Amino acid sequence: MEANSRLPSSAQTGVHEHLSRLLDRHAGAIFRKPCADYNRFAFEASLERWQRAAPSAPLILDAGCGVGESSLVLAREFADHYVIGVDRSASRLARHRRDTTGWPENLDLRRADLVDYWRLLDAAGVRLARHYLLYPNPWPKIGQLGRRWHGHPVFPALLALGGVLECRSNWPIYVAEHAFAVRRLTQREVHCELFQPAAAISPFERKYLLSGHRLWRAVVDLG
Repeated sequence: MEANSRLPSSAQTGVHEHLSRLLDRHAGAIFRKPCADYNRFAFEASLERWQRAAPSAPLILDAGCGVGESSLVLAREFADHYVIGVDRSASRLARHRRDTTGWPENLDLRRADLVDYWRLLDAAGVRLARHYLLYPNPWPKIGQLGRRWHGHPVFPALLALGGVLECRSNWPIYVAEHAFAVRRLTQREVHCELFQPAAAISPFERKYLLSGHRLWRAVVDLG
């Protein structure tokens, strides 16, 4: 992999000045967008497989898993948990070549839109043990705040899923905003740090490390 990744470029120098207002608006309103049928099917199939394969295993969600490499790493690291990796791109998921002799039984990859998948989990009363947001698109332009997960109307449903939530990015403003949003909506303390992984968990993390980027993460236990 070539070390040619560019850092996000933005005129924004800190937490967005409108983030507080946006969070309050989303927290005080019901997100009524209907869920697409294909997302309902993916959700039901993923829960059915979890209950069939390991019904007593705590659940880990790898949100926006891309090709699924990070999901595979998590399934092997947390062998007593069940891992669901969700991504909206069928082509990305198809790039991960499954080794039928080594594919963990505690891992499932599903194509779905996270906006629907998170809400379906919440509506079903499912609570997570761990939850990963690994290098989501930072949407760094000032006018793109609403496209970042912490600026999206779905963010309260995401937080309602509980568990240990970890967000990673190579753009420190994204992590700072994520931590600000979690604190504002949950009143829980968020641990933020510059970190150096022992080994890359995903292609993006590997590319950023090879490109010499500093990596940031925010971790919070939502209970």
